[in-house]
Order: sequence, then C-alpha cells, then structure tokens
Amino acid sequence: MHLLILGGTSFLGRALVEQARNRNHTITVLNRGTKPAPDGATSLVGDRLTPNGLDALDGLTFDAVIDTWAAEPPAAIEAMQKLQGRVGHYTIMSTVSVYDKTKLGDGDRLNDETTPVCEIVGPNATTSPTSLRRRGFEAAAEKILQGTPCLFARCGVMAGPYEASLIERSRLPWWLDRMRRGGRTLAPGPAHMPVQIIDVRDVAEFLVRAAERKLEGPYNLLSPPGSAALGQVLELCREITGNKAQLVWKTQEEIIEAGIKPFVELPLWLEHKTNDYATVYGWDTAKAKSAGLRCRPIEDTVMDTWAWMTGINGPKHAPEGVQLKLLGLSPEREALVLDN
Repeated sequence: MHLLILGGTSFLGRALVEQARNRNHTITVLNRGTKPAPDGATSLVGDRLTPNGLDALDGLTFDAVIDTWAAEPPAAIEAMQKLQGRVGHYTIMSTVSVYDKTKLGDGDRLNDETTPVCEIVGPNATTSPTSLRRRGFEAAAEKILQGTPCLFARCGVMAGPYEASLIERSRLPWWLDRMRRGGRTLAPGPAHMPVQIIDVRDVAEFLVRAAERKLEGPYNLLSPPGSAALGQVLELCREITGNKAQLVWKTQEEIIEAGIKPFVELPLWLEHKTNDYATVYGWDTAKAKSAGLRCRPIEDTVMDTWAWMTGINGPKHAPEGVQLKLLGLSPEREALVLDN
C-alpha cells in the first residue's frame, strides 16, 4: 500500500510512519520541510497555508491518505479537492468534540458514535470552536469524497512519546516534569475519576490497519472506559520519576473555588460528573475495539513517555526569554492552593 501522510514528522505523524514502515508499506509525507523526513519515508515539501502549497502532489496517486492536521479547514478541504479521484481511502483526524455537548449528559452514561453531532454553519469556518471546525471538515469530506471510503478518527486525549515538542504545551509530559521537580504537589481529586488516555502508537496502528481494510465512517478512538483513573496516572508519574513528589490531594470543590482552569492549569483533570467531563472521558469504544483497536496499559505509555523525555530525542525547552502560552499551574499558583 502506498500511504500519503499529510504531516508526518511530529507526534501522530511520526507514529503513523513507524507503524506503516513496520507493515512494509510505501510511505510519502507532505509537510513544510522544517524537519528531516522520518526514516523510511519519502518527503514532499509543501506549505498548505500558502498558494500552490500542494503542487508537489500533482499527478500522484495513493492507495490511502491520512490527514493528521485539520486545524485550518480551508487547507484541509483543499487537500481533499486536490486528491479527489486519486486515492483509494481517506482518513480524517477529527475529535470527540464534534458531538453535540447538549446530548452527552454529565458522565452518568457512556456515549458512542450514534450520538448526534453538532450542527455547523459552513465547512470553511475558521473562527468557530474546534468542534464546529472539525465537524465542518467531516461534512465537507462527505461531499467531496463521495465514492471514496472515508474514516473519521474521532480521538480523545492522546499521549505517548513525542507528545508536543515543548513540555509546556503537553499534558502527560507536564505531569512527569512536575513530579520530577518533587516536593509538595497539588493533586486534583477525586483520585478514582476514570480517564480515557490512549497511546498515540495504538491510534496509529489502528489507522494504518483501517486504511488497509478501507474502513469507513466514524470511530471513537480512546482507551476503554474504566481502564485507568487519574490518581493511578499521577502515582505512576510520581513513581517513575523517582518518588520525589508528595501528592497533596484537594477536592474538586477546593480546586474550583481556587479559580483553577480545568484541563489547562491542571492537565488531564476535569471536574467529575459534569458535561465537560463527559465530553472528554465519557465514551464507549466498543465499535473501534470490534474493528481491531488494541490499547496498551497506561503504565507502558507513562514509562515510554518518560524514557523519551529523558533520552537524547527528548523535548526541547524553550530558549531563555521566549514567551509561551504555558500549560499547567505556575509554582506560585500551586503554592497558594497548597497553603490554603
């Protein structure tokens, strides 16, 4: 199978290349060329946000395409239009956020692919929320790619090696780095809160196999419900980094009262039994499992992420003086909450 990966040098793209290479496929990646091509892949250079940015694809045909980047719907739609009639299967990286939040409840039940999706105004929206942009992308694919099997990979929280290029913009690496620093560490309760964190390598394996089989339609790609709890994840992070951190558990009421932003200042954490929680961690994954999704234990994901972080290919910290949109609590904010 000749597989085209739009993207292919960072997180999911890197894992896709590795899986496709392990299954002896021919791999082409298209990206801006700012990083070396992954081993075993042919690299085409093109900036999808510029005019004629897809010219490198002229005249080429592929058995399957996986588009790893749908942040800008017009660019993603242009790629579909460019490749229409020249591909045998198309995978679109979407999100569970495309479902209508008003139909999800508060975590009292699991939702699946039959849940209604959100309504959209138009597929080219660029200023609307992520949910509307991704759903618009899906809707455009249903029209443009008629006759071509198309899979919508509706992912939840992904983790694993190479998650974000900067610790400050990632979730699991942020917690690992926080535990590495040690000391009293704010742990948001309840510890038993179920989370559905899927390893990026398991997503990649499923998508490559799905392309081989030409699976189509929506698939919710998350770890199975009940497979891990937040407290378990934090304890694993503490243990693997040397047991230097002392977890100080606070109730979710205390966290909210302190004005902490869920999922942003405390990555992975959401207020339990709320609509936001159901949107991220309230999913039935039976359809994907029956189609071949295999999820490794969370212990393996945490261990391998830490091995990457501490290895020669680990994440690079921002140069001194560079201002970033930080993810996670500042030490000062954390201390204020711990002392109250």
